[in-house]
Amino acid sequence: MSILTSNLEVPVFYPTYDEFENFSSYISKIESQGAHKIGLAKIVPPKQWIPRKMGYKQKSIDETMVENPIKQEVHGKDGLYLVYNIQQRSIKLSQFQKLASSRRYVTPPSISNDFEKLEKKYWENLPSIAPIYGADVSGSFYDKSQKAWNINNLGSILDDLEVEYGTKIEGVNTAYLYFGMWKATFAWHTED
Repeated sequence: MSILTSNLEVPVFYPTYDEFENFSSYISKIESQGAHKIGLAKIVPPKQWIPRKMGYKQKSIDETMVENPIKQEVHGKDGLYLVYNIQQRSIKLSQFQKLASSRRYVTPPSISNDFEKLEKKYWENLPSIAPIYGADVSGSFYDKSQKAWNINNLGSILDDLEVEYGTKIEGVNTAYLYFGMWKATFAWHTED
């Protein structure tokens, strides 16, 4: 039985705009309601919250470089797998998106809404057609002026590293972007 078909329900929260403005306060609130108990919560932003006023169809985004993406070659079967992360040459995000949308790499459309079939297909086809995964790309697509829920401006204890010690730790107190496609597996990339 997979987590998708078990009895665990991921709690879903719908903060008001005022609640959403203060990250630390809202996290404390939902933790007091048990949001942390299964290690996962879904927080749906209020409709009036806009992380990027200019939208996402911009040349500046398309020109973002996905630095050294990895091809995730999987070998094995029956639950025992070995993954080779093979570094690829850097490509523009627009090229990565085109690749991810191609027939070779796209999620099978006929089962994309059936999670059990999708999970089964994932495991059955894992060793074939190695996906490309862009991990640990420094940056953010949020507007710099957006303070609410902007990874670069969360107002958390991690900010103290930079304020008090002048220390930036990439991906810890700075934002990272991740780019995936069908079968790319986050847990199988080399961690920092």
